[in-house]
Amino acid sequence: MPNRPALRKFLFGMTALLLAVNARAGSPEAAVAPKTVCTVTINSSDERDAFVRHLPRGQYRVVELVQRGQPNWLASARRRGVVCDALIISGHFDDGTEFYTDRVDDREFLTVHELQFASCTASGSGPGTASRSEYGSGLFSQLKEVYLFGCNTLKSDPRYAASGEVRRSLAGAGHSPAEVERVSALLSERYGQSNRDQLRHVFKDVPVLYGFSSKAPLGRIAGPLLERYFQSAPAGEVASGHVSPTLLKLFGPSSMIAVAGLTDADPHAGFRRDLCSLTDESVSDVPKLTFMHQMLRREMSVVRMMLDQIERYAASIDPAKRLLPEVAAAFSAIEHDERTQVRYLAFARDADDATVQTRMMALARSLRWLSPTQERAEFLHMIGERMGRGSLGPHEVDLVCSVPAQQDPAEARQLLTSGAATPGNLAHAAALGCLGHVDAHQQIVRALFSERDEDVAMAQVYLRHRPLADVAELRAVTTGIGRMSAGSAQVRALETLARQHPADAQSLQAIAELFPLARSLHAQRAIAGILIRADHRLLGHLDLARTLRQHRIRSAEGSDIIDALIGVLPST
Repeated sequence: MPNRPALRKFLFGMTALLLAVNARAGSPEAAVAPKTVCTVTINSSDERDAFVRHLPRGQYRVVELVQRGQPNWLASARRRGVVCDALIISGHFDDGTEFYTDRVDDREFLTVHELQFASCTASGSGPGTASRSEYGSGLFSQLKEVYLFGCNTLKSDPRYAASGEVRRSLAGAGHSPAEVERVSALLSERYGQSNRDQLRHVFKDVPVLYGFSSKAPLGRIAGPLLERYFQSAPAGEVASGHVSPTLLKLFGPSSMIAVAGLTDADPHAGFRRDLCSLTDESVSDVPKLTFMHQMLRREMSVVRMMLDQIERYAASIDPAKRLLPEVAAAFSAIEHDERTQVRYLAFARDADDATVQTRMMALARSLRWLSPTQERAEFLHMIGERMGRGSLGPHEVDLVCSVPAQQDPAEARQLLTSGAATPGNLAHAAALGCLGHVDAHQQIVRALFSERDEDVAMAQVYLRHRPLADVAELRAVTTGIGRMSAGSAQVRALETLARQHPADAQSLQAIAELFPLARSLHAQRAIAGILIRADHRLLGHLDLARTLRQHRIRSAEGSDIIDALIGVLPST
């Protein structure tokens, strides 16, 4: 015989348990929270709008992170407690440094550095970090998928390669030629920072990153493709962390691929740890400076490949912060490390690229390995050396003209008297002109109406930094351009003149008179580019409009700048 009281007690307990479970299942707490799809709409909104239209509202919520006109909107999203399950970024990404827009009415952008900053801070992976930071459970911490709608977002070509000075440094350290090649290739692979590698580092441990290995479709094309995707995609696929064959098939002809974010098992995970050691906001400056000092003591080839990150961090410490005793002590340890200083400066002086050498010397000044006077002396020595070996070109001229310093003709005379500068060499004249040498300035201005295209190109570089001095110079230039033979050199000269924004009636009239004589559409467009920027009150409106209509060369491409100029002039 069964024990009836015990049986009744058992059945009563089971009933109460079932009632409790059912009540719990119907409670608000038991409801599954919707997944958060974050969007960063820099350029086209077509991609975001497709997700908004098709994702079930009870299962997903879409949050736009961009706050137009507001700074630091990524940090703002973290402070608001936004946690993304999926992320959609739409923007141009051609050069691999930032997502940007081509809309003239919008200036929003998102740099890779900002993404790295958010990612490193969220992971709490800086030096001396014992646990995840306060942001560790925020924004990107539970991402399952990232959609990167931009050209070249997952392009695999390295953006940087081991340069000549890196190879020479390895050889100087005793590596055999074969070893130099092997290590150089390894450095390029580890630190080359292809677009794909950069974004895999940013979105560490994210199961799926969708992006494009080359050109991506414009938003007006991507939007309809996403519409087709949602018509056939399985329910709940978005933010599932699983690759969608349907999505890849639709976007495959446009070079879409899917990869996973970096993991700790990746052979290049150490680079991300190094990067985060200088970026993690949750770590104080003293551990970061200690780490930076350790990095500067490494092989100089590694220092060169990490130059972007080192100089960015060093520049982030303002003068007031440097006065803090513990920060000052950390800087002092670097300043007095003479062995590292000697190795660093020797490597910097050997740099093939003048810009790299200039940047490395600026960092040396920041670390107090050079005084400002010594840094300037290094710069002039570099220019003199390149003059002497005939390797001074437009790139170096642009650098000389753009480096912020007072024009000092004495520096130009120093280069002349040392024999480094060669009389008649136009690149040398441009460099000397940027240092304040009057005769060199006049020589490079005359080159603007040379018949040689390379001479005009050099003058174009120079005049970008040192504009025409006065009306007399402007009139001489316009007269000279008017006498040039029709061709690419004249078109380049006209385009250069347009950037000078001439405001002299006589000069503008001379340019306008060239229009009916121009033999190519490119030349006419270049002339229109000058006149459309001018004060039209300085011109004879009716005659100019009539001249444009009568003598313009028609374009098969439709309306152009000539039509725009006609449109702003009174009609006859």
